[in-house]
Amino acid sequence: MTNGNNHARCAQLLQQIREIDFCIVETVLYLDAYPDHQQALEYYHRLVEERGKAMEQYEMACGPLTIYGNQSQNSWDWVKTPWPWEADAD
Repeated sequence: MTNGNNHARCAQLLQQIREIDFCIVETVLYLDAYPDHQQALEYYHRLVEERGKAMEQYEMACGPLTIYGNQSQNSWDWVKTPWPWEADAD
């Protein structure tokens, strides 16, 4: 989970997820107006896939990003690491 050595990596991954989320929202707004635009739809699906990979990397290195990211069957890891918004307070 998080420690001093990977704090920067966690911050980098979180920023990457935020950037992808922004792109997804913007693409969805475009698709709302142009629902049959094939390139935009393909771009949306690529972004969703990229986000999934970034989320997986984040949760492997830093712990759960959301309550849905708990990996352990034996422990509630959500409370064992700093919450994503706490990292920004450093």
